Parts: sequence; C-alpha cells; structure tokens
Amino acid sequence: MSFLPLLISSLLIVNRAVAHGGLANYTVGETWYRGYDPDTPRESQEGQPWMTQRIWASIDPIFFINDTGLACNTPGTAPPSYIPIAAGENLTAVYWWWLHPVGPMSVWLAECGESCVDADVNKLDFFKIWEAGLLEGGLQSGVWYQNKFQNWDGSPDLWPVTIPATLKPGLYIVRHEILSIHVAKKPQFYPECAHLNISGTGNAFPSERYMARFPGTYVEDDPSIFIDIYADDMKDITNYTIAGPPVWDGFANKYCLDC
Repeated sequence: MSFLPLLISSLLIVNRAVAHGGLANYTVGETWYRGYDPDTPRESQEGQPWMTQRIWASIDPIFFINDTGLACNTPGTAPPSYIPIAAGENLTAVYWWWLHPVGPMSVWLAECGESCVDADVNKLDFFKIWEAGLLEGGLQSGVWYQNKFQNWDGSPDLWPVTIPATLKPGLYIVRHEILSIHVAKKPQFYPECAHLNISGTGNAFPSERYMARFPGTYVEDDPSIFIDIYADDMKDITNYTIAGPPVWDGFANKYCLDC
C-alpha cells in the first residue's frame, strides 16, 4: 500500500490549516478579473495592465484596529486598472478557500474622484453596501454567514454583492472585509480592495452618517469586535450587532438566510 496519496492529502490539510485565505479573483457576469496572488512573485503582477486589485502581501490577518492596513491590507499598493461594472450588476468575490467559521462579513465602497490609483485609502470615506453576520441560532453554535459561505467540495467560495442600482457613476474602491472572532478578544481582519469603474444613470450617494474611515471607525471597547463568544455568559446569546455604520439604505442589499 502506498502512503504517498495520504501524505499529500495531509500536507494539503496542514497547509490550509495554517493558511487563512484571501480574495483571489472577481467576476462580473461571465468575465473573470484576476486578483493578486501573494504566492506568486510580486514583480510579475505589480503594475500589470490586467491588475485591478490592491496588493496584499500575506494571507495573515490584520490584528490591530489602528493599523493602516485595515483599509486595503498591507501594503495596499494601487493597481493601474479598473473593473468595469454597471450600477445594478453583481460583483462576485472569489476565494479559493475560507477556513474560519465565525464572524461578520461586509462590503464597502469609496468614491475616488478623478483617480483611485492616486487615492490615499486611509483618507477615503467608505460606505457599507452589504453585511452579514449571525444568521440563526446562538453565537457559539449558530449559523454564521462565514460558515455558510464556505464550500468543502473543492469549488471556490463565492461572495456575490449587487452594486447599488441608483448609485451615481464614477471611480470607486470596493473593499471586502471578513472579521473572524473565533479567538477570544483577538479579532482578525481580512480586508482586500479593488478598483471599480461604475457606469449608470443614477445620482444617489449616501450621506455622512454612512461614512467610515480605516483606521478610525473601529474602537477598542467595541463588544462586537473584542468578544469571547465561548464565554459562559455568551452561551445563550442569539443576537450580534455588526460594527460600523449601517448599510446604506439606498437599496436592499443585506443578506438573510431564507429570503
């Protein structure tokens, strides 16, 4: 009997266990937009005309809420290109795998003005267009969107979000954030950003109450971030408030389990 297949399988499991995951690609309709790959030489990707995602050099999380990488990961170097998409279309984020099962997920947009390439992401005003957290049950054993998002059949994990149909056109940064809270009071942030060129005829734009900056929005005493879901006093808790401003109510784009 050969133990080679078993060894290879074990190595893959170990590799995934130490790897957290990250946003690998984007799709709009049938068109695929390649993202940055931290396992491929940076010089073969940075500045390439096909690159639309800001560079994230590691699958490791951002641990601190005052880290400048909280906006668009580290180093967050800007790409030269944009994903063309119309307001009202779906943008799907593609993850080859995602391992953590607990915590909220959110999607944000920030208007860049004349150029996202030259934008300072730590000074941009982001507004949330989608969020999902605890879908049913309790904090400890309930269904979180992070868990529902995962596939274990070898297919990629897909995260579709609709660009607001009424949003005014322009150049935007889209920011996907996964917050994992499986370690007590040690939150793990996984943000990735890409550039969008949004077309359309809308003229809607959120007010200041929906805006957030990273870092600056999250605080040390936020019980939704610095939380121990496995503490005894949490075992019967069935609600979870996602940190940050509300989802912009210019459209309906909040995930629910059976709607």
